[in-house]
Amino acid sequence: MRSDIVKKGPTRAAHRALFHAMGYTEEDLAKPLIGVVNSFNEIVPGHFHLSEIAEAAKTGISAAGGTPVEFPAIGICDGIAMGHEGMRYPLPSRELIADSIEAMTVAHGFDALLLIPNCDKVVPAMLMAAARLNIPSILVSGGPMLAGRYQGRSVDLTSIFEAPGLHAAGKMTDQELADMERSVCPGCGSCAGLFTANSMNCLTEALGMGLPGNGTIPAAFAGARRMLAKRAGAALLELLRKNIRPRDIMTKAAFSNAIAVDMGIGGSSNTALHLPAIALEAGLEISLDMFEAISRKTPYITKLSPAGQHYLQDLNEAGGISAVMKELSKKGLMDEKAMTVSGPLKERLAQASITRPEVIRSVDDPYRKTGGIAILNGNLAPEGAVVKESAVAEDMLRFKGPARVFDSEEEATEALLGKKIKDGDVLVIRYEGPRGGPGMREMLSPTALISGMGLKVALLTDGRFSGVTRGACIGHIGPEAADGGPIALLRDGDQVELDIPGRALRVNLSDKELAERGKTWVKPAPKAKEGYLARYARLVGPARHGAVMR
Repeated sequence: MRSDIVKKGPTRAAHRALFHAMGYTEEDLAKPLIGVVNSFNEIVPGHFHLSEIAEAAKTGISAAGGTPVEFPAIGICDGIAMGHEGMRYPLPSRELIADSIEAMTVAHGFDALLLIPNCDKVVPAMLMAAARLNIPSILVSGGPMLAGRYQGRSVDLTSIFEAPGLHAAGKMTDQELADMERSVCPGCGSCAGLFTANSMNCLTEALGMGLPGNGTIPAAFAGARRMLAKRAGAALLELLRKNIRPRDIMTKAAFSNAIAVDMGIGGSSNTALHLPAIALEAGLEISLDMFEAISRKTPYITKLSPAGQHYLQDLNEAGGISAVMKELSKKGLMDEKAMTVSGPLKERLAQASITRPEVIRSVDDPYRKTGGIAILNGNLAPEGAVVKESAVAEDMLRFKGPARVFDSEEEATEALLGKKIKDGDVLVIRYEGPRGGPGMREMLSPTALISGMGLKVALLTDGRFSGVTRGACIGHIGPEAADGGPIALLRDGDQVELDIPGRALRVNLSDKELAERGKTWVKPAPKAKEGYLARYARLVGPARHGAVMR
């Protein structure tokens, strides 16, 4: 066992003495040491209840013959960090989490890892750590939040983020705003729609690193979630006995499966950052071209919030991700030979079925014949851009208008609140990329204002968008402005053309004009001059490669 390095032989007497100080017995130390990475804290609603999940998981580990050893991981609430300087930290925190898990695991000689995330960057960070360390590992999340109820209808975080726009437009009173904010988040869990956290928890199943139900069983179904955690603990010991490791599971075929599921369910555009980053840790390369190729042949068969009226609890009732994968397999989109933490994917799909066809549609009757995410190219995005096509209204799939250019999210938000943006404009927010932000902030505040105010505008950024976002919002534009990309050369009034079906994003300028503007462009001073963000800005790579630190 790997853990023998900290517990076996005469030279490890001092190590054993330290274990004894904590109450570990000789019998405990004779068993495999299983790291239980718990991202519990009291600031993230998706993580507030994770100690209950950890206790259940440790019970499963102990019953299966392991010794569980719990240690923490940080987690940032993107919703609370949104719209201010704090939003620079969630994406960079992904690297901190992965690095800290590596440090704890190697330093203490753990034999295997049971990883307990729930929200946004924590899920991909733990998958990155699992791939990097390549010891038997399994993820079990805390589950999605139930949708709330307000004035006889279902609501979630999208509703309250868009509410200030309604309030600013005089369509919502102070009291209605207060009433709604008390209604949208009825309890613990990752926010109810198919936002980034739930997208990544669902894709954990598709990658094979989580048990069925990991992404969809609601947090409020406490008994079912505890059972899932116990089973995950037992499954991990079986992986250890068979020496099945993350890189045996997270193969190129598994990533292809995950991207197909992502396209089929219309997941968050942030998956185009996280899947390449996880793949890199597994020694693989996942390009934006792969996303586009799979999207073109994958039907979009579920329509969850923010694109539709269904929620994760509905997807769970409908058969979950296993049912989605089984339906997509009818188009040859699943490699059923891929390994999962519970055996070959083929065995998992044999047990799956769709029980609510209005939630999971047939591949022969999809919402769209192509997937939820589109990759755009053109003279404004020579290295690509990402849009959640499934959340774009039909009349906005093609759009042309004058650029209104801002060098930060705050400037754009001020212009929106000042009613200086009008229908037909193309709102451009730049210097918000991984390096320029730094940290590639999510532009949810501007997009929510646009939706709430009922404006018909497109939004372009080298930053990114929350999974809560809907509308003609194009992010990850590369190269980013801080690296002198074409988005840095735009001026107010330039005519920008968006053609999502044609996969194009262009500005009506000649190559010669862009080159001339490039000669006078001056690289701005870095926004972060000290601390972690300054170091991150120096080391982070481009969004198309997952915005990983080199």
